[in-house]
Amino acid sequence: MNFLTYQFRQIKKLPGWIFWLAAKILLGLRYVMRTEIIDDSRTLQTKDPPAIGILWHNRLLFFPTMIPRWEREHTIAVISASRDGEYIADLCHYLGVESVRGSTKRGAVKVQLGANRVVQSGKYICYTPDGPRGPKYRLSPGPIRMASETGIRIVPMAVNYSSYWELKSWDNFQIPKPWAKITLHLGQVFTVPPNLSKEELQEWCREAERRLNAITIDKPKGKR
Repeated sequence: MNFLTYQFRQIKKLPGWIFWLAAKILLGLRYVMRTEIIDDSRTLQTKDPPAIGILWHNRLLFFPTMIPRWEREHTIAVISASRDGEYIADLCHYLGVESVRGSTKRGAVKVQLGANRVVQSGKYICYTPDGPRGPKYRLSPGPIRMASETGIRIVPMAVNYSSYWELKSWDNFQIPKPWAKITLHLGQVFTVPPNLSKEELQEWCREAERRLNAITIDKPKGKR
């Protein structure tokens, strides 16, 4: 397995048809699996962008497919500048989601400039604030800082599975089992005050973390 992993990582660029096929499979599975959308603030009904969406990294797999097509076409994802991030960006492209490359650790200035353009265009912005390398379920300040500077509201989001496999990655990435129920939960929208001090920024990071964890469901081992 280590040999196969090593060989895979030597591949510099995967052909586009792989991501096209993966996108078609995910979209197809979306329509044969049980699904539910919980929208606490009626975010999807109002169609009132822009907004900043935050979602933990291990919930990414079915997230784009759970968003209605109109929202996908008006969403830009902030994705790591790493090679793994490139794979995610390529998959998002075939799912109809644009991307801005970078993170709070790499390419942060590029992300900020790109996100400012997103704000001006009136599109949604989606972050995985514990990516690209964790720690798991610890929120980086990027989306909070942007919300404070722009006045854009934040929407906590979670994709929960009734049963799933868990990878041995830093985030314990989740893959739903066949016939599992997939629930997209959009939490209560909130706003962040302007001109935050360093201490206030950290406080709001913890508050956003708390709100995001409140709608994120992890099943105990043995019940997955």
